[in-house]
Amino acid sequence: MMEEENKEEAPEPLIQEKQPEKGEGKIVQLKESEHKKLLEEAVQGKEYKDKYIRLYAEFDNARKRMERERIEFTKYANEELISEFLSVLDDLERSVEAARSKHEDYAAFLKGVEMVMAHIYEMLKENGVKPIDTKGKMFDPHCHEVLMQEENDKAPEGMVLEEFQKGYFLGDRIVRTAKVKVATSKK
Repeated sequence: MMEEENKEEAPEPLIQEKQPEKGEGKIVQLKESEHKKLLEEAVQGKEYKDKYIRLYAEFDNARKRMERERIEFTKYANEELISEFLSVLDDLERSVEAARSKHEDYAAFLKGVEMVMAHIYEMLKENGVKPIDTKGKMFDPHCHEVLMQEENDKAPEGMVLEEFQKGYFLGDRIVRTAKVKVATSKK
């Protein structure tokens, strides 16, 4: 009986090695519980890998879709603005045609051009474009570009005396600097 108790008390080896058949790798024996545990881990690993692959594919598809949408948006972002400018171009074409057919009526031609300009100014205003205020202001290198300087006793040095080309803001960003003449002190 003692021998039986000693057999029961001795722990069962976890791994038993057998000699492999010719051309095979090493054969390993495990307890059934260990074998089940390893199978469960393998199945979970496969599930995680499948989830990872699917998630990666979804992410990649979303990235590609966003890139296509960005390109499409950029391509047609100015469509509405261009459409508005086309109506202005139509007005200019009508004014030029009227001037060609009625050579003497320059007042009507001038009135037509002024209406087109008013239309353009309104369109720019609606789209957040506003002119940079220059005349009588101090020179600001962020908003103004100096084309000329003039010695002047009446205006302080750096004062904008004349505007050659208007500058514009789009929101808070400068789209085009104003080209100006600036006062300098006499030496």
